Amino acid sequence: MNAFMNIGLATMIALIVAMPVLADEQTIIDRWNEDRTQVFEAGEITIPELQWQARALVIFADTPNDPRFRQQMDLLIAGVDDLAERDVIIITDTDPSVLSPLRRVLRPRGYMLALLAKDGRVAQRKPEAVTVRELSRSIDKMPLRQQEVFDRRFIEQ
Repeated sequence: MNAFMNIGLATMIALIVAMPVLADEQTIIDRWNEDRTQVFEAGEITIPELQWQARALVIFADTPNDPRFRQQMDLLIAGVDDLAERDVIIITDTDPSVLSPLRRVLRPRGYMLALLAKDGRVAQRKPEAVTVRELSRSIDKMPLRQQEVFDRRFIEQ
């Protein structure tokens, strides 16, 4: 019986020690929900994590110094609130030597912007920088976005 008590005590201690670690471990969606204006690195994200939670806007480049990448990031930062309103999570991948899960699936060549719908399908690919207004229009045409807007109006009434 003494051996069983020691095992139980060891298990309890292990759980107590692990609790702070488990409490600090947040999912990408949790971190994004805390601040929808932040930019994430592609290496820490997979498409299934985002499915039905967020629309992913993934910006690929071979280097963070690519002029199209810099221009795109400037445009996105200027309109980040409009994107947050549309449940868009901004993800960057500027290191082709590290094959992130998103890079493996989307297979960019040099600079590329990819907009993924909430169901995980690729809604748009662009080889050049795109304005937030153009992105917003594309998102607003999506059936799920139209349903979200309708639901929001219905709830507010």
